[in-house]
Order: sequence, then structure tokens, then C-alpha cells
Amino acid sequence: MKVLVVDDAPFILRALRDSLEARGFEIHEAQSGEEALSAYRDIRPDVVLMDILMPGMNGISVTREIMNIDPSANIIVITAIGKPGLEKECMDAGAKGFILKPFRMRDLLDLIDSLGKGR
Repeated sequence: MKVLVVDDAPFILRALRDSLEARGFEIHEAQSGEEALSAYRDIRPDVVLMDILMPGMNGISVTREIMNIDPSANIIVITAIGKPGLEKECMDAGAKGFILKPFRMRDLLDLIDSLGKGR
């Protein structure tokens, strides 16, 4: 399964890449919204793990753009921002999952697996 990890923090990218590759996922990375859009068009991943706060386009805007490209995209927002209404805003933009940092890897894997089975 191809997973696109979108986060501007190199240590988060590395941690997710290492954990997911160890479980057999093919990992692609983007460090900005613009990179994420380009990578999505090229790769057509099965699942996107999307950060919210990034320079340039934020994760909600990128989620909307990806949904315009591919209405069946599987996007999971992973964020440390716990403000009220954010999860609903992300889901309204097209995200199919929302996880707050810190999170248990098992919870993320279960969500990825459930979305991946739909493709």
C-alpha cells in the first residue's frame, strides 16, 4: 500500500516512514502543501497522512485540493492542534480520519488498514 506522509517536521516524517516501512508500506514524503499536491498527482497513493500547520498551504487547504483531484482520496489528518471544531472542519474538507498527536501507532495502523481496504 502506498502512503504519502505530508509534514514539515523532518523528525515526524522520519518516525512515520520508519514505522510504516517496517510494516511493509511504500512511503512517499512531502514537506509542504505544494509538494503534497504534486506528489499526489504523480503517485496516487492509497492513503495520505496530512499535517495541518505547514508553511504555505495548510493541511485543510491541501485536503480540499486533493479531493478536487480525486474525490475518493483517503486522507487522515494527524495534528497536535486540539482546537474545538477542527476535526469537523477537516472532515468537511474531505478527510476520512483525524488523529491527535501524540497517538498510538496501533490506532493509526488500524485506520490506515480500514481505509486501504476500500480501494
